[in-house]
Amino acid sequence: MSARFEDRVGLSAERAWAAAVAAITAILVVGSVVFPRVVYDRFLWRYFWGPVAADGQVAQCAVRPADGGTELLTSSSACADAVAAGEVVAYPGYTTVSTLSYVVILLAMLIGVVFLLRRLEIATEFRFFYALFPFMLFGGALRTVEDAGIAAIRAGVEPLISFPVSALIISPFIYFTVFAVTLLCVIGAYALEDRGLVDDYAPPLFGAGAVALTASVGYLAYLAVATDYVTFYPQVIGSILVIASASAAATWKLIERFEPSINRGTGFVGFVIIWGHAVDGVANVIGLDWMPALTGTANLVPKHVVNELVVNWTGRLLPESVLAVTGDAWPFLFVKLAAATFVVWVFNGELYEESPRYTLLLLITVLAVGLGPGTRDMLRATFGV
Repeated sequence: MSARFEDRVGLSAERAWAAAVAAITAILVVGSVVFPRVVYDRFLWRYFWGPVAADGQVAQCAVRPADGGTELLTSSSACADAVAAGEVVAYPGYTTVSTLSYVVILLAMLIGVVFLLRRLEIATEFRFFYALFPFMLFGGALRTVEDAGIAAIRAGVEPLISFPVSALIISPFIYFTVFAVTLLCVIGAYALEDRGLVDDYAPPLFGAGAVALTASVGYLAYLAVATDYVTFYPQVIGSILVIASASAAATWKLIERFEPSINRGTGFVGFVIIWGHAVDGVANVIGLDWMPALTGTANLVPKHVVNELVVNWTGRLLPESVLAVTGDAWPFLFVKLAAATFVVWVFNGELYEESPRYTLLLLITVLAVGLGPGTRDMLRATFGV
């Protein structure tokens, strides 16, 4: 926001952002009180809390009765009957409405984080991007811990984190959980540097993320050894990492050969972004199509709106004889590679020079929205949850 605008309205950019967030929050709160059946039940509960409640308690769907509360249904036919009866029904997973809402929330959070980093006078160099890399993997690994908890419930075992506490590691609340952990580590790492305890904030910040990631994956590995409801398929994670790395490398070579201007503004950061989205793409292909061939188990089901759309679209267009050989998730990999390449091209050098903090945060976000879900899908397939 320009100084001229601030002079005219007498409101700083930070205050304008805070006022907008507070206004929207107030509208939702007041609307939930005055029109609870419309604002809370049919919007907030249906698209946000209801899916979390159903997911965290292993239900096919959740129903919001007119007198409040949450009713869990365990059969798809009962869910269909509830929908036919006009009940407010929520299913586990993402919807188009919730996905678009998360995008708006993410953009609002990004703007707020830019203001915070500006106040703290930190995060202006690419080292900050690399230092946060483990946290992007940590988010997906932590979400898989909850998937393992669901597997425990289905096996009749008490999970490590029970509902409703487990809601903190289910979307959308897991975004705030991971953000809080990351922010605390960022502040701590910079504090160590400011006090002269370390020469550079980046190694301790990277190390903190690595510890959090190791703890999450280590817990999954422990379950694979100690329980029957979690297994370990090294061929799955090996295949995903090899194919994703090869796909990203091939894409990068094509960029350097035919259009090197695409990566001029990001350098190696651009390759990391393409690699992260390649992991997401390949993890979906293997998890949704190749699990029987690699592990002898059933395929996973799509958890996100976009990959479910791609799977449905491919299934309608291609004949059964072709799908039997190729599967129906493979176009998702090319969508991810193309989208990542386009985003890398958008981030030219001038954008970084004009607003380094905002550019870094956008790059981090672009990688996180691919590598976070990709890590979860990769670990879900690897540990069979």
